[in-house]
Amino acid sequence: MKSFYITDPGIVRSHNEDSVVIVKNMLGEHMMIVADGMGGHRAGEIASGIAVSHLGDRFRSLSSIGSKLDAINWLDENVSIINAEIIKYANNNPDCMGMGTTLVVAILTEEFLIFGNVGDSSGFVLKNKKLHKVTKDHTLVNVLVESGELTEEEAVNHPKKNVLMRALGASDKQELDKFAVETDVDAILLASDGLTNMLSVEQVENILNDDELDIESKLAKLVKKCNSRGGTDNISVAYLVKGE
Repeated sequence: MKSFYITDPGIVRSHNEDSVVIVKNMLGEHMMIVADGMGGHRAGEIASGIAVSHLGDRFRSLSSIGSKLDAINWLDENVSIINAEIIKYANNNPDCMGMGTTLVVAILTEEFLIFGNVGDSSGFVLKNKKLHKVTKDHTLVNVLVESGELTEEEAVNHPKKNVLMRALGASDKQELDKFAVETDVDAILLASDGLTNMLSVEQVENILNDDELDIESKLAKLVKKCNSRGGTDNISVAYLVKGE
Protein backbone atom coordinates (compact mmCIF):
# COMPACT_ATOMS: atom_id res chain seq x y z
CA MET A 1 0.00 0.00 0.00
CA LYS A 2 1.04 3.57 -0.67
CA SER A 3 -0.50 6.64 0.92
CA PHE A 4 0.02 10.37 0.90
CA TYR A 5 -1.81 13.46 2.12
CA ILE A 6 -1.54 17.14 1.35
CA THR A 7 -3.11 20.38 2.56
CA ASP A 8 -2.88 23.83 1.03
CA PRO A 9 -4.42 27.18 2.04
CA GLY A 10 -5.49 27.96 -1.54
CA ILE A 11 -4.87 31.41 -2.96
CA VAL A 12 -7.71 33.42 -1.35
CA ARG A 13 -7.68 32.45 2.34
CA SER A 14 -4.98 33.97 4.58
CA HIS A 15 -4.52 30.77 6.60
CA ASN A 16 -5.39 27.08 6.55
CA GLU A 17 -8.22 25.80 8.75
CA ASP A 18 -8.06 22.22 7.41
CA SER A 19 -6.33 19.33 9.16
CA VAL A 20 -5.46 16.01 7.51
CA VAL A 21 -3.54 12.85 8.44
CA ILE A 22 -3.12 9.15 7.60
CA VAL A 23 -2.09 6.90 10.50
CA LYS A 24 -1.48 3.21 11.16
CA ASN A 25 -2.03 1.26 14.37
CA MET A 26 0.21 -1.49 15.76
CA LEU A 27 -1.34 -4.14 13.47
CA GLY A 28 -0.83 -1.95 10.40
CA GLU A 29 -4.49 -1.07 9.90
CA HIS A 30 -5.04 2.34 8.32
CA MET A 31 -7.09 5.37 9.27
CA MET A 32 -7.44 8.43 7.01
CA ILE A 33 -8.88 11.71 8.30
CA VAL A 34 -9.76 15.09 6.75
CA ALA A 35 -11.34 17.89 8.81
CA ASP A 36 -12.36 21.33 7.55
CA GLY A 37 -12.58 23.84 10.38
CA MET A 38 -14.71 26.96 10.66
CA GLY A 39 -14.84 29.96 13.00
CA GLY A 40 -13.12 33.30 13.51
CA HIS A 41 -9.76 34.08 15.14
CA ARG A 42 -8.17 30.92 13.73
CA ALA A 43 -10.73 28.91 15.70
CA GLY A 44 -11.41 26.70 12.67
CA GLU A 45 -7.91 25.28 12.61
CA ILE A 46 -8.12 24.65 16.37
CA ALA A 47 -11.38 22.71 15.91
CA SER A 48 -10.09 20.63 12.99
CA GLY A 49 -6.82 20.06 14.86
CA ILE A 50 -8.67 18.77 17.94
CA ALA A 51 -10.58 16.28 15.76
CA VAL A 52 -7.59 15.00 13.78
CA SER A 53 -5.11 14.81 16.66
CA HIS A 54 -7.61 13.09 18.98
CA LEU A 55 -8.58 10.40 16.46
CA GLY A 56 -5.04 9.99 15.12
CA ASP A 57 -3.41 9.63 18.53
CA ARG A 58 -5.95 7.10 19.76
CA PHE A 59 -5.87 5.01 16.59
CA ARG A 60 -2.05 4.86 16.61
CA SER A 61 -2.07 3.45 20.12
CA LEU A 62 -4.46 0.58 19.29
CA SER A 63 -3.12 -2.93 18.84
CA SER A 64 -6.10 -3.48 16.51
CA ILE A 65 -9.42 -1.72 15.85
CA GLY A 66 -11.15 -5.13 16.09
CA SER A 67 -14.32 -6.05 14.22
CA LYS A 68 -16.40 -3.78 12.00
CA LEU A 69 -18.85 -3.26 14.89
CA ASP A 70 -15.94 -2.48 17.24
CA ALA A 71 -14.69 0.14 14.75
CA ILE A 72 -18.13 1.77 14.41
CA ASN A 73 -18.56 1.93 18.19
CA TRP A 74 -15.01 3.30 18.58
CA LEU A 75 -15.71 6.04 16.03
CA ASP A 76 -19.02 7.01 17.65
CA GLU A 77 -17.47 7.15 21.11
CA ASN A 78 -14.49 9.26 20.01
CA VAL A 79 -16.54 11.62 17.85
CA SER A 80 -18.74 12.33 20.90
CA ILE A 81 -15.61 13.14 22.91
CA ILE A 82 -14.28 15.41 20.14
CA ASN A 83 -17.60 17.24 19.85
CA ALA A 84 -17.62 17.89 23.61
CA GLU A 85 -13.97 19.02 23.54
CA ILE A 86 -14.65 21.57 20.78
CA ILE A 87 -17.69 22.96 22.64
CA LYS A 88 -15.68 23.16 25.88
CA TYR A 89 -12.83 25.00 24.14
CA ALA A 90 -15.26 27.52 22.63
CA ASN A 91 -16.95 28.08 26.01
CA ASN A 92 -13.56 28.73 27.62
CA ASN A 93 -12.42 31.02 24.79
CA PRO A 94 -15.22 33.49 23.93
CA ASP A 95 -13.46 34.72 20.76
CA CYS A 96 -13.81 31.18 19.44
CA MET A 97 -17.59 30.90 19.86
CA GLY A 98 -19.10 29.33 16.77
CA MET A 99 -16.02 27.21 16.06
CA GLY A 100 -16.59 23.81 14.53
CA THR A 101 -15.31 21.35 11.97
CA THR A 102 -16.44 18.86 9.37
CA LEU A 103 -14.97 15.37 9.57
CA VAL A 104 -14.54 12.55 7.09
CA VAL A 105 -12.73 9.39 8.10
CA ALA A 106 -11.97 6.00 6.57
CA ILE A 107 -10.73 2.87 8.37
CA LEU A 108 -9.23 0.06 6.29
CA THR A 109 -8.37 -3.38 7.66
CA GLU A 110 -7.93 -6.77 5.96
CA GLU A 111 -11.58 -7.54 6.78
CA PHE A 112 -13.47 -4.30 6.14
CA LEU A 113 -13.54 -0.71 4.91
CA ILE A 114 -15.76 1.85 6.62
CA PHE A 115 -16.27 5.58 6.13
CA GLY A 116 -17.76 8.11 8.51
CA ASN A 117 -18.64 11.76 8.00
CA VAL A 118 -20.15 14.88 9.51
CA GLY A 119 -20.48 17.93 7.24
CA ASP A 120 -19.38 18.31 3.63
CA SER A 121 -15.91 16.79 3.48
CA SER A 122 -16.15 13.77 1.19
CA GLY A 123 -15.05 10.14 0.98
CA PHE A 124 -14.58 8.28 -2.31
CA VAL A 125 -13.36 4.92 -3.58
CA LEU A 126 -11.58 4.38 -6.88
CA LYS A 127 -12.45 1.12 -8.63
CA ASN A 128 -11.72 0.16 -12.23
CA LYS A 129 -10.55 3.74 -12.85
CA LYS A 130 -13.92 5.17 -11.76
CA LEU A 131 -14.32 7.39 -8.71
CA HIS A 132 -17.42 6.71 -6.59
CA LYS A 133 -18.59 8.99 -3.79
CA VAL A 134 -19.41 7.05 -0.62
CA THR A 135 -20.40 9.78 1.85
CA LYS A 136 -23.37 12.15 1.75
CA ASP A 137 -22.92 15.88 2.41
CA HIS A 138 -24.80 17.39 5.35
CA THR A 139 -25.65 20.63 3.57
CA LEU A 140 -28.86 22.58 3.13
CA VAL A 141 -28.59 22.19 -0.64
CA ASN A 142 -28.26 18.42 -0.36
CA VAL A 143 -31.39 18.29 1.80
CA LEU A 144 -33.23 20.28 -0.91
CA VAL A 145 -31.94 17.93 -3.63
CA GLU A 146 -33.03 14.84 -1.71
CA SER A 147 -36.50 16.34 -1.11
CA GLY A 148 -36.84 17.17 -4.83
CA GLU A 149 -36.88 20.95 -4.36
CA LEU A 150 -33.61 21.37 -6.27
CA THR A 151 -32.05 19.46 -9.15
CA GLU A 152 -28.42 18.28 -9.03
CA GLU A 153 -27.61 20.88 -11.70
CA GLU A 154 -29.23 23.72 -9.71
CA ALA A 155 -27.34 22.66 -6.59
CA VAL A 156 -23.89 23.08 -8.17
CA ASN A 157 -23.98 26.89 -8.21
CA HIS A 158 -26.60 27.50 -5.54
CA PRO A 159 -25.79 30.59 -3.37
CA LYS A 160 -26.30 28.55 -0.19
CA LYS A 161 -24.37 25.46 -1.29
CA ASN A 162 -21.91 25.80 1.63
CA VAL A 163 -24.53 26.09 4.40
CA LEU A 164 -23.89 23.14 6.72
CA MET A 165 -26.67 21.29 8.53
CA ARG A 166 -24.23 19.37 10.75
CA ALA A 167 -20.71 19.98 12.09
CA LEU A 168 -18.73 18.94 15.15
CA GLY A 169 -19.00 21.65 17.78
CA ALA A 170 -22.34 22.95 16.46
CA SER A 171 -24.52 21.35 19.14
CA ASP A 172 -24.28 18.97 22.11
CA LYS A 173 -25.17 15.91 20.05
CA GLN A 174 -23.60 15.24 16.67
CA GLU A 175 -23.91 11.91 14.87
CA LEU A 176 -21.38 10.44 12.49
CA ASP A 177 -22.92 8.84 9.40
CA LYS A 178 -21.25 5.49 8.71
CA PHE A 179 -20.88 3.61 5.42
CA ALA A 180 -19.54 0.08 4.98
CA VAL A 181 -17.84 -0.61 1.62
CA GLU A 182 -16.41 -3.76 0.06
CA THR A 183 -12.62 -3.87 0.44
CA ASP A 184 -11.97 -4.80 -3.22
CA VAL A 185 -11.30 -1.20 -4.25
CA ASP A 186 -8.16 0.18 -5.90
CA ALA A 187 -7.83 3.32 -3.81
CA ILE A 188 -9.48 5.53 -1.18
CA LEU A 189 -9.74 9.32 -1.43
CA LEU A 190 -10.82 11.80 1.24
CA ALA A 191 -11.13 15.51 0.47
CA SER A 192 -12.32 18.80 1.92
CA ASP A 193 -14.77 20.86 -0.11
CA GLY A 194 -11.89 23.03 -1.28
CA LEU A 195 -11.23 20.21 -3.76
CA THR A 196 -14.76 19.02 -4.53
CA ASN A 197 -16.15 22.54 -5.12
CA MET A 198 -13.36 23.31 -7.58
CA LEU A 199 -13.02 20.07 -9.58
CA SER A 200 -15.54 17.65 -11.03
CA VAL A 201 -15.34 13.93 -10.28
CA GLU A 202 -14.12 13.40 -13.86
CA GLN A 203 -11.29 15.93 -13.45
CA VAL A 204 -10.14 14.27 -10.23
CA GLU A 205 -10.47 10.83 -11.84
CA ASN A 206 -8.27 11.84 -14.80
CA ILE A 207 -5.44 12.94 -12.52
CA LEU A 208 -5.66 9.87 -10.27
CA ASN A 209 -5.58 7.60 -13.35
CA ASP A 210 -2.46 9.24 -14.83
CA ASP A 211 0.03 6.35 -14.68
CA GLU A 212 2.96 8.65 -15.39
CA LEU A 213 2.57 10.40 -12.03
CA ASP A 214 3.50 9.00 -8.62
CA ILE A 215 1.07 9.39 -5.73
CA GLU A 216 2.68 12.60 -4.39
CA SER A 217 2.60 14.21 -7.84
CA LYS A 218 -1.06 13.32 -8.33
CA LEU A 219 -2.07 15.10 -5.14
CA ALA A 220 0.14 18.09 -5.92
CA LYS A 221 -1.49 18.32 -9.35
CA LEU A 222 -4.97 18.24 -7.79
CA VAL A 223 -4.04 21.17 -5.53
CA LYS A 224 -2.43 23.08 -8.40
CA LYS A 225 -5.54 22.60 -10.55
CA CYS A 226 -7.81 23.87 -7.75
CA ASN A 227 -5.62 26.95 -7.33
CA SER A 228 -5.52 27.59 -11.07
CA ARG A 229 -9.34 27.66 -11.00
CA GLY A 230 -9.42 30.26 -8.22
CA GLY A 231 -8.28 28.43 -5.07
CA THR A 232 -11.11 30.03 -3.10
CA ASP A 233 -10.84 27.64 -0.13
CA ASN A 234 -8.33 25.51 1.76
CA ILE A 235 -7.66 22.24 -0.09
CA SER A 236 -6.96 18.96 1.70
CA VAL A 237 -6.66 15.49 0.23
CA ALA A 238 -5.75 12.09 1.69
CA TYR A 239 -5.15 9.23 -0.73
CA LEU A 240 -4.37 5.57 -0.19
CA VAL A 241 -3.63 3.13 -3.01
CA LYS A 242 -4.09 -0.57 -2.29
CA GLY A 243 -1.78 -3.26 -3.60
CA GLU A 244 1.24 -1.07 -4.27
